[in-house]
Amino acid sequence: MRLTSRGQGLAEYALILALIAILAITALLFLSGQINTILSTIGNAL
Repeated sequence: MRLTSRGQGLAEYALILALIAILAITALLFLSGQINTILSTIGNAL
């Protein structure tokens, strides 16, 4: 494997990981209210 193709592969993995991280953060921001409600309900039930 040549060095340039290895570097290109690493860059592609980095972009994929960045995209997944952005999607996960966005999902958490949108769902934070619902998650908080669910955890509060569980905490009060205990």
